[in-house]
Amino acid sequence: MDFLPFTRPDIDEDTIADVVGVLRSGWLTTGPRCSEFEAALSAHVGGRPVRVANSATATLEFALRIAGVGPGDEVITTPLTWVATANVILAVGATPVLVDVDPATRLIDLDLAEAAITPHTRAIIAVDLAGLPVDRDRLYTLATRHGLRVVEDAAQSIGANWRGRRIGSDGDLVSFSFHPNKNITSGEGGCLVMNNENEVRLFEKLRLQGVTRHDDGTMDVDMLGGKANLTDIAAAIGLGQLKRLDAFNARRQALARRYFEQLPDDLGLVLPPEDFQHGNWHMFQPLLPLADMQGTRHDFIAGMREHGIGIGVHYPALHLFSLYRGRGFAEGDFPHAEDIGRRTVTLPLFPAMQDDDVDRVCTAIARVLPPLLGRAA
Repeated sequence: MDFLPFTRPDIDEDTIADVVGVLRSGWLTTGPRCSEFEAALSAHVGGRPVRVANSATATLEFALRIAGVGPGDEVITTPLTWVATANVILAVGATPVLVDVDPATRLIDLDLAEAAITPHTRAIIAVDLAGLPVDRDRLYTLATRHGLRVVEDAAQSIGANWRGRRIGSDGDLVSFSFHPNKNITSGEGGCLVMNNENEVRLFEKLRLQGVTRHDDGTMDVDMLGGKANLTDIAAAIGLGQLKRLDAFNARRQALARRYFEQLPDDLGLVLPPEDFQHGNWHMFQPLLPLADMQGTRHDFIAGMREHGIGIGVHYPALHLFSLYRGRGFAEGDFPHAEDIGRRTVTLPLFPAMQDDDVDRVCTAIARVLPPLLGRAA
């Protein structure tokens, strides 16, 4: 029986041939293909300026720097996300202020976010977990009322929309990820959607050692930058993937619908929000009925693996990691995020899956979970 991972990128032959062309061109690092990729991404978000980098972690950090966030500032975000979301706040010298999630959507609770605003609050990072967008209307109403910058951690939500508006087509600073487990990939990479050319110029300096190049061939360095540029090899992969984004997301939606149809309804699983209007179904994540189980999440994952099925965990509540416990966070601070983080499992979901693969996952769950609940399979 072939092993079914929880995700797998789908790279077509045209893209592979394009990568080979880049390798033969002699220009491997940032060059014309990166410019093409940026232009295609800009078209995707309605013409807004976009620049690419070697990771979405870099683009999140650059977004905070562009927003002027630094030491003495506070940034509000959610504990139910990949730890990079909070790490970049520390990286710019600011203080992460975490607030709990809405247990229904699993997204940042905007009422709690507003209550957490202080005179030191400079920005809010809203995370679209599993590709389900945070309520953009409420988010920007809150930000406008309090004079905050917004960084949209849209790492997982490319191609999603909010009330018909494609994510990235409006708003403030929007970061997408092209990691291999995302809806499209460039191998590694990310991009930032910005508001104007001044932000673009700052991004470009942050991306490559603070360098400004002049038309006469001279250059200057007037700030500290880093090394986060994308290669043309990666851009060629991204260009091929972006062309298929709509088809990829449509297939993900169909697979998610099948999960809702086929998953057993008598095993106590809490299914994700059934939103087929806004999200891009980056992941399908039920919550296990741990309170009723005689085993652990690890036992469930091991049992599924015995059936040839890979299960992910996205994500443990980040404030329980040692780094953040050391900053004063503790168990019990954010009960909804902690509960979801303990019980969540990520089922296989990627465009190359067949309907039979979903059925296979559901059948395996129907065999693995009942014994953990003290029932016959």
